Amino acid sequence: MRVTFGEFVLDRGTRQLWRGDEERRLGPKALELLELLLDQRPNVVPRERIRDRLWPDTFVSESTLATVVAELRAALDEKRTEPRFLRTVHGVGFAFCGQAAESGPRARARGALAYRLVLSDREITLHAGENVLGRVEDGVVWMESSTVSRRHARILVEGDQVVLEDLTSKNGTFVRGQRISAPTPLVDGDTFRLGRVEVKLRAVRPDEATRTDDA
Repeated sequence: MRVTFGEFVLDRGTRQLWRGDEERRLGPKALELLELLLDQRPNVVPRERIRDRLWPDTFVSESTLATVVAELRAALDEKRTEPRFLRTVHGVGFAFCGQAAESGPRARARGALAYRLVLSDREITLHAGENVLGRVEDGVVWMESSTVSRRHARILVEGDQVVLEDLTSKNGTFVRGQRISAPTPLVDGDTFRLGRVEVKLRAVRPDEATRTDDA
């Protein structure tokens, strides 16, 4: 659950950024932006997707995003004109451009069990890291229901750990009949509900998970 790049270490578990023995404090939005860019590296993440991730279902100005980017750059000791880690793609978005190495359960996940979501009409394979659920095109699964928000919830897969988190949805996320307000671990066979849409988590062998999804 640690990502090392240059002289920096991002600890995903404690949600801290370190430069050697010095903690570089980041606000929640700047930290979430760093995690998103690391997850998608080396691909460019469009500004629209960043705004959907950091401020779901909320309109924010371009200057708000610029402030968060500036905060992250300051913590990484880099200038906009001399990027080491955070590259601006003008007119599109941002990308993580440095070399990074992961350690912990996330890095060892290749030989572990894979996980699938079972819906009424199809099954979807989850990937390591963040899986967004809702009515958003870049999510892992599109749920066509008026009771499901655009970015309704997310599932984090870290090795053999699967955690469901509600993203301030209007109609709630429920596990074993109870509405959740904090990240909630899931195990094989658990059923949860997004609004009125019921979903089941299933653990499978990695070779089984590589079958083509019917999404």
